Amino acid sequence: MPKGKKNEPFDPHNMKPEDVLKFEIATELGLSDKVVKEGWRSLTAKESGRIGGLITKRKRELKQNDLQKQEEQ
Repeated sequence: MPKGKKNEPFDPHNMKPEDVLKFEIATELGLSDKVVKEGWRSLTAKESGRIGGLITKRKRELKQNDLQKQEEQ
């Protein structure tokens, strides 16, 4: 049996918590239809990298905002 990733269908109504942000960013980039129809594995390396970069950026911004709120209190 091969050990590769399964090509599981994507259900936008039943997402894991870590997939919520990823799907939001995919939607902003106009890739949500492709992900819903064909799954995450259908994305090119460039598209996946763009999503990953934006996830990192978004998490960094959220962390900065939390730190600023804590300093204000």
